[in-house]
Amino acid sequence: YKQLAMTSGAYNYSYIFKYIIIGDMGVGKSCLLHQFTEKKFLADCPHTIGVEFGTRIIEVSGQKIKLQIWDTAGQERFRAVTRSYYRGAAGALMVYDISRRSTYNHLSSWLTDARNLTLPNTVIFMIGNKSDLDSQRDVTFEEAKKFAEDNGLVFLECSAKTGENVEDAFLETARKIYENILSGVLDLKLTDGVTSRPTVGGSDGVGGGGGAGSRQDSGRSSDCAC
Repeated sequence: YKQLAMTSGAYNYSYIFKYIIIGDMGVGKSCLLHQFTEKKFLADCPHTIGVEFGTRIIEVSGQKIKLQIWDTAGQERFRAVTRSYYRGAAGALMVYDISRRSTYNHLSSWLTDARNLTLPNTVIFMIGNKSDLDSQRDVTFEEAKKFAEDNGLVFLECSAKTGENVEDAFLETARKIYENILSGVLDLKLTDGVTSRPTVGGSDGVGGGGGAGSRQDSGRSSDCAC
């Protein structure tokens, strides 16, 4: 479902952008979500079962934007469930683990899903997570950068553990979505991944209004490498 309506109080943002986070199990998708929304690293981050949900209000070009972020399960048995959350996404963060080549090799499959199940103008941001494990690196930065360039993706290496580049990935995705709105590339009438709201009152600073932890389709199991 989509938690879009604010039934009471003044809006303190102009837009709502829907994000999805996709990628193999154990690449740190949930840890990236918690690092971005709560500024903390969950050392014992469990596997997502179904979908987890988080929000945060940011600021882009003077506009306050509420990000609604859907963290999807990476296990194949949940793909049928999680695919339903792709629809209408304005941004997709596609994550692999730089220390596990198999997660990088599977990006083509995740990208195919993202391209087939979202709108053509959805911003897809490729993230190489766990940059803090550089000594265990199994995928070079140059190789990943070339894959991103060949497929028209934005790319960064991040660390959910240290927080390195996590903020940049989420914010740069929002900037590109906003640029697409201003340029007319993204027609708000044709997507439900962006909702325009009146800004009335409110003084949340950049990054205010964060939170993660709402879950869909059951709970979570333990012992995930994040």
